[in-house]
Amino acid sequence: MTAPIVALLLYPDFNPFQFAIPHRVFSLNVDDKPLFHLKIVAENPDCCYGENDIYVPADGDLRLLEQADMVIAFGWQPEKMPSDALKQALIRANQRGALVAGLCYGAYLLAYSGLLNGKEATTHWLGEADFAKRFPAVKLSIEAIYIEQGSLMTSAGTAAALDCCLAIIRRTYGVKIANQIARILVVSPHREGGQAQFIEQPIARLSPSENMSELLAQMQQNLKQDYRIDALARRLNMSRSTFTRHFRQATGVSLTEWLIALRLQRGRELLESTDLGIEHIASEIGFHSATAFRQHFRKKHRVSPRAWRRGECHPS
Repeated sequence: MTAPIVALLLYPDFNPFQFAIPHRVFSLNVDDKPLFHLKIVAENPDCCYGENDIYVPADGDLRLLEQADMVIAFGWQPEKMPSDALKQALIRANQRGALVAGLCYGAYLLAYSGLLNGKEATTHWLGEADFAKRFPAVKLSIEAIYIEQGSLMTSAGTAAALDCCLAIIRRTYGVKIANQIARILVVSPHREGGQAQFIEQPIARLSPSENMSELLAQMQQNLKQDYRIDALARRLNMSRSTFTRHFRQATGVSLTEWLIALRLQRGRELLESTDLGIEHIASEIGFHSATAFRQHFRKKHRVSPRAWRRGECHPS
């Protein structure tokens, strides 16, 4: 396939670190061939200075969006209203089928343009109250790391922007290439969970020998075991309701959701790195049957475990 054109939007006073993430991802080659043709786009190419006067030359102005297959907006100043020219350029790009992604506060730019009205979106958790006040027509889901809504994508903070970029590669080239890029970047190819796990929340030590963090680490190392809330609560000297509350504070999800996510993550790793049969993998990761593994896998990824192993991936 012809390498898609990615337009990376540049703004005055941009954050260099936030710029570097999509720039790096969409500049990578596989087998000495570029996966994408990256174009740096600025509304005013003469104003391409970021924080600390870092200068990045632009390849052109907003007219480049007319040929882009993907438009990436990284970061934005929440209180700054974009120009009508920029908003219209984004709308036109999306209307003709281009993927438009807002990384971190880049979701603000998409929201200002009206692209997110009536749709689900996310952004950095620090912007939750402000974003919700400014854009009541957007269905803000602050728990998510990134959200895909057809040809629109939004992500949480800077690290989640990397997750979102890998998801774009996955929907464009499939699982194998996305995993290869993740290995080059030395990151997880697909993180589970939501932003709640990254928000600082003190978890008290509730017994002399264990706390919630220690328990979670132990469970991650032994996914085969059958875990029940009542038994886990007793280990931490908690009531069932107290354990449930602290578990959700620590992970952002329920015990069942957390276990399924971890088991599926480990299942994907085994599918991609071993020749073990589906039944064997299901047993290794703690599902009671291969049928249960297949059902949860298909619900999450819209493909079967065998299809995933073959490198197929249905975009969500």
